[in-house]
Amino acid sequence: MESFLSSVCTPINLQFIDVAYHVKVERAAAEEKIVLKGITGQARPGELLAVLGPTGSGKSTLLSILGGRLSGHHLGTVLADGRPPCRAVRRRTGFVAQDDVLHPQLTVRETLVFCAMLRLPTSTPAAAKTGAAEAVIAELGLGACADTMVGNGVSGGERKRVSIGHEMLVNPSLLILDEPTSGLDSTAAVRLVSTISALARKGRTVVMSVHQPSSRLYRTFDSLLLLAEGSCVYHGPGGDALEYFASLGFAPGLHVNPTDFMVDLANGFAQEEYSDSAAADVGSVKQLLISSYNRVLAPKVKAAINVADHAGDGAHQQQEPPSFTSWTYQFRTLLLRSLKQRRHETFTSLRIFQVIAAAVVVGAMWWRLAPLGVEDRKGLLFIVPIFWGYFASLNAVFEFPQERPVLARERASGMYALSSYFMSRMVGDLPMQLALPTAFTVIVYLMAGLNPAPSAFALTLAVILSYVLVAEGLGLAAGAVMIVDAKRASTLVTVIMLAYIISGGFYVQHVPGFMVWAKYTSFTYYCYRLLIAVQYSGHLKRLLPSEDMDGEASIGMCIIALLAMFFGYRLLAFLALRHIRT
Repeated sequence: MESFLSSVCTPINLQFIDVAYHVKVERAAAEEKIVLKGITGQARPGELLAVLGPTGSGKSTLLSILGGRLSGHHLGTVLADGRPPCRAVRRRTGFVAQDDVLHPQLTVRETLVFCAMLRLPTSTPAAAKTGAAEAVIAELGLGACADTMVGNGVSGGERKRVSIGHEMLVNPSLLILDEPTSGLDSTAAVRLVSTISALARKGRTVVMSVHQPSSRLYRTFDSLLLLAEGSCVYHGPGGDALEYFASLGFAPGLHVNPTDFMVDLANGFAQEEYSDSAAADVGSVKQLLISSYNRVLAPKVKAAINVADHAGDGAHQQQEPPSFTSWTYQFRTLLLRSLKQRRHETFTSLRIFQVIAAAVVVGAMWWRLAPLGVEDRKGLLFIVPIFWGYFASLNAVFEFPQERPVLARERASGMYALSSYFMSRMVGDLPMQLALPTAFTVIVYLMAGLNPAPSAFALTLAVILSYVLVAEGLGLAAGAVMIVDAKRASTLVTVIMLAYIISGGFYVQHVPGFMVWAKYTSFTYYCYRLLIAVQYSGHLKRLLPSEDMDGEASIGMCIIALLAMFFGYRLLAFLALRHIRT
């Protein structure tokens, strides 16, 4: 397989002019914090632009704006080959966030193979997509951990390389990396940046933020942009930076790392070892750097951008992107990925023990009840919905909040449509969510000696499984609506389930008039009546108040209500997911 570093791509000249960003301070909504103050610069094909600066200088915000990943509005202009980035450019853009956002339940190889399947064009054969993933594994030195789960046994440096490989698979023309060397030792960092630099040499535009790189890393930077509190204090060739600061009266000592020196300056630190004059205060050093940049370098940077703008004038923007994957292909691939993920979540030894132990306890308490123990049997038929209502809804409430970072990143990179992701999760959940309730029902049914007719068992199982899916839908909807705060969502689900259980018809049969609405929105209410109808067919009027259930019509109403809730909760969850900011 040919090395990915030898792949040539369509070049993109990235320009950003007077980019500014303000955020409102939460404690005082009328007050704004200025994160970026009119940053101007460019990143050219074949070069590595390093964005350097101390913590809080605005590096990550600038890169998020350049990569089109920032939620909210910003001031200024970002251009790709002289034009605003279009969909074709965004598809040719790779963005590696500072935090490694990956599926912990997949292995390194599975992560990259599924990425290749979803991000490479439909015209690429499946074998070639798998080969591309293997080539990236070899290129980034991930062979030793290729079959290790990302969330269990993969180091921080290896996860960072997996994140980079995720973007390398699309052979990006523009690659943006937010502090890719964080958490790596110096040798691993040099190796990683050497790989990134080699990517740039093949015509890619690479922008990378770094916090405090080693002197060996500094020598790999073609261009440098130094930020201080949201303002630019240097932008130009990396090799000219020290000479420029020396012209201002600041020079590093003999054994000082150049990047340490520049970060110190950006922090306003200029003691005698850096300055020809006496020590200056922090504020005056920053003001000197900012004013000198605006006077000396900013006009040159803007002039270079204007020249490049006229020279390129969007030459590459007209190229059509390749044909990407269809909805059905996305659905099949995401379904397979979902099944691989969920096999580790659903069938854990602890969860299996929890369900089987509960089934044995319930079966023992209602062991072989006499045929006339109607009230006791009604208690059994109600305890089953109580258990599975809480179990299914509370497990489901955390699904979307846990996947929100991955979903946001993958949607931002255009890997798939939200509808294909959602449908694959719903279909993939079915065998996983129904296996344990089936085992529970079989154990309880046999131990309690319920209606022995095969049809009664089949219908009882169908009602319980339907109830589990509806309860799961409630959890999914709550988790999607309150996706940024899963604890609040779980609290909401607990309160709703309590109301549904109280009004379910076992504890209170004559619900007060002002609470009737709770009864008719409770899927526990409908499930309980269906279970009684199955177990005591023909005796409903004797077992339940006549005004509460009227023969077959009430059974039909229960079925329709459960179907409406099954689809309604999931529709609500889908609409809520559409508002996740990418």
